[in-house]
Amino acid sequence: MRTHTVMDSPVGPLTLVATDGVLSGVYMDEQRHRPMEELFGPRSDGQTAEAIEQLEAYFAGNLKEFDVPLTLKGTDFQRRVWTELRKIPYGETTSYGELAERMGRPTASRAVGLANGKNPISIIVPCHRVIGSTGSLTGYGGGLPRKRYLLSFEQGVPTLL
Repeated sequence: MRTHTVMDSPVGPLTLVATDGVLSGVYMDEQRHRPMEELFGPRSDGQTAEAIEQLEAYFAGNLKEFDVPLTLKGTDFQRRVWTELRKIPYGETTSYGELAERMGRPTASRAVGLANGKNPISIIVPCHRVIGSTGSLTGYGGGLPRKRYLLSFEQGVPTLL
């Protein structure tokens, strides 16, 4: 059973989806690969209370590592990428190539990028911390302004969205 709620954040409204009571999605409005709203289930604020609490603490600058339980649905490779994303420390970045290297798949940077783009739990699974090999901000499902904001925020120099 899926349920959802919507919370306000500095990057705009976030839709949090729970599957059988466990967080399975955090979607920004106008996000690439955002499922149709009908798939989010009925509105129920209680199922995602812990995730909301942690996201509020993150945006207040009081939380650097999330520990809310997650349900990640995807291919084995996607789930491996998303697990690696959670290992990138707060305020730091890595490249798609470095992430592929860490996974033992040095030639898979493009596949890592595709899996990164399909991350269903933005911010908590920090796909915004992955950048191009030249240090450039490359694609982000929530849009480059949001990626720039999140990276700057984590580095202590927030910018306007």
